[in-house]
Amino acid sequence: GSIAVTGEGNSTTTNLQQGLAKFWVNFNGTGTVATRDSFNYTSLTDSAVGTYVLTIANNMSNANYAHAGDSGGTNSTTGGGVYSGDQVTARATTGYTIGAVHVVPSSNNDGTLVDCANIDNIVMGDLA
Repeated sequence: GSIAVTGEGNSTTTNLQQGLAKFWVNFNGTGTVATRDSFNYTSLTDSAVGTYVLTIANNMSNANYAHAGDSGGTNSTTGGGVYSGDQVTARATTGYTIGAVHVVPSSNNDGTLVDCANIDNIVMGDLA
């Protein structure tokens, strides 16, 4: 189903279903990786230093969804960004690969991958 929401003054209508997150996860990416909380999530694989494979429980309708995330260490010791791993593994309707990039503190702003204590990722798009 679809839900249309009318804005103030009847000026706009928004399809609420399209505007909702379809997947999200918050996890610890150091040591033994562990999920803290999630939605529409199946599994997480630590595939290399700073690289993680996220699996979506209910498939997306196609691989053209948007995903975004961030990463960080304890007291800003590591992390700072998450990149799409599409260059390594093609994005699929069932999940995707991300990498945590080392950009904090500025003295280590070298862009290398690093395991981070706090990683978040979210997906927007259409479910199958």
